[in-house]
Amino acid sequence: MYKKLSESSRNTKKALLVGLDVIALPIALWAGFSLRLGEWWPQNIDNVWWLFFAAPLVAVPIFIRMGLYRAVLRYVGSKALVTIVKAVTITTLILLALMVMSQSHGVPRSVFISFWLISLLFIAGSRLVLKGYIHSYTRKIKNKQPVAIYGAGAAGAELAKAMQSGWEYEPVVFLDDQIEKQGVEIHGVKVHSPTELPELIEQTGLSQVLLAMPALSHRRKHKVLEKLGACQVQIRTLPGIADLVSGKAKISDIREVDTGDVLGRNAVPPIPGLIGKCIRGKNVMVTGAGGSIGSELCRQIVENGPAKLVLFEQSEFALYKLEKELEAYNLGLEIIAVLGSVTHSRRVESVLRSFAIHTVYHAAAYKHVPLVEQNPIEGLQNNVFGTWRTAEAAKAAGVETFVLISTDKAVRPTNIMGATKRLAELVLQGMAEESDTTCFTMVRFGNVLDSSGSVIPLFRDQIKKGGPVTVTHPEVTRYFMTIPEAAQLVLQAGALGEGGDVFVLEMGDPIKIDDLARSMIRLSGLEVCDEDNPEGDVEIKYTGLRPGEKLYEELLIGDNVTGTEHPKIMRAAEEKLSWKKMLHYKYEFEMARNNFETKKVKLLLEEIVSGYSADKDIVDPVWNQFCLINSDADNPDRGLSVDSDNLVDEPVEGLVEAPVKESVNERSLH
Repeated sequence: MYKKLSESSRNTKKALLVGLDVIALPIALWAGFSLRLGEWWPQNIDNVWWLFFAAPLVAVPIFIRMGLYRAVLRYVGSKALVTIVKAVTITTLILLALMVMSQSHGVPRSVFISFWLISLLFIAGSRLVLKGYIHSYTRKIKNKQPVAIYGAGAAGAELAKAMQSGWEYEPVVFLDDQIEKQGVEIHGVKVHSPTELPELIEQTGLSQVLLAMPALSHRRKHKVLEKLGACQVQIRTLPGIADLVSGKAKISDIREVDTGDVLGRNAVPPIPGLIGKCIRGKNVMVTGAGGSIGSELCRQIVENGPAKLVLFEQSEFALYKLEKELEAYNLGLEIIAVLGSVTHSRRVESVLRSFAIHTVYHAAAYKHVPLVEQNPIEGLQNNVFGTWRTAEAAKAAGVETFVLISTDKAVRPTNIMGATKRLAELVLQGMAEESDTTCFTMVRFGNVLDSSGSVIPLFRDQIKKGGPVTVTHPEVTRYFMTIPEAAQLVLQAGALGEGGDVFVLEMGDPIKIDDLARSMIRLSGLEVCDEDNPEGDVEIKYTGLRPGEKLYEELLIGDNVTGTEHPKIMRAAEEKLSWKKMLHYKYEFEMARNNFETKKVKLLLEEIVSGYSADKDIVDPVWNQFCLINSDADNPDRGLSVDSDNLVDEPVEGLVEAPVKESVNERSLH
């Protein structure tokens, strides 16, 4: 019966409801007479027998007109019940009027009060009973997962209502810290204290807790997560209140717990005057626009009123995906998607001049520590020469502001990636002293949650596969920040620049990667398998530090740091090199790069970058294979013999000397 009712067509269900109403209304009228007159079949009924035919004939057209047969049974709610009350009231009044006009005698008027009450019971009850049957069948065939809802407020009530009408989850309990709410029922679901959760898990078999508190602060949510972490349940959450208000998300949208909640701190609201200073009404370009940081910068830039936004990206798919996403915002903003490499100075400068760019956010870089360690020449080419050439192109094109996205790994680096990023900082510091038109600024911060190459996506995939979760060392500690917070602070830091500034973002307290892995396992509803709990679900495996990896990261090279007008942005005064010296090293690095001399690149980095040591083993597979092949040669360290005539990409003379903000002459580009 359940299956036939649930899977029948809409017309069949309508016909069923009409049939039930046609039967129920005469029965309600008879019950009204019987209750009022205290007889099983009062004699007065014989005088008004026609009312039993008139009741459905009057009521059904009224019910059709008021939409009672349009309502979907599964979603029958308070609005439908109000409509039923109105329809039954109108029907009762019409029947009463018909009886008065027929001048029938011996029929008490109070019979119609009983009829009205019993009709409401039958009509509304039939819908609610059918709704219950359908829900029971839905739970039976779909095996809906029992879940608990943490938060018995408006959001929790809406979520429970949506789930009861859905096919995937069934709310079995509410959890709430407020004592006055405990014990009450919301949509038939009882509210319990969170301390009862272990017993409720055993009783109901629930495996998930859904946090229905979209307006809760990160700090408060962090405490809730710690409280729930002791229970073996998966924790999911509703979108934030800002997304709900803006319409980007709905109450029924459930997602995994935001990894930002693990940080337990709130982002500082942006200062409007800062975040829009280099953007509003200006032409802006983001290099590496398709990356994690670059794409988030673009999302926030379009919300701050630029005149144009140029997306400069080497990856075709990443550029296509971002362009489509930003166009969907439908803000009427001109968005230009440009394929290109930051190492191609002529291409970069042609773009800057063609679109009269005022502000550049340089996010293009190779950031994965082990991969750059294995490919040091490409790391040097992209991170150092890509920055150098883009900065030179910006200076030549008269760009007002150039902001480099740097990293905490540039501080006393132990790896090629960090050393090349510090060298890029030194390049901009030197260039800032030589430039009167372009303001060069660097922003340095730590790891970004859920970025490409971050441990978060890796851990999440490993947990889904049942483990093991790989951590390099139990004591590895890192600074973390969410992608939106990092991008927001970068935009504001760029507006604070005076030329050659190194800005450092306040990252909060460092977090152990081991603790992060354990938190993610617990928030997934699983237990860590270790010596204390050998029956746990997911094992944590320590793999050892990778080449160039540090136990701890730093944000400052020295102690000379001052505050700014933003509470989370500091200005660091750090050592610089003269521009003359930088040009000397540029020549040396170019020669080493052109001959693919990995060993020489490392030695040069040791000379110029404070804290970097070239003593570590070279893990570049190309270099090691070359040395293996030439191990019997007189000088295996001389580098690969490669024709390097076409490797150096210097700006075309006519392009560099072109007037500021004018379009490039097509002839000079070919």
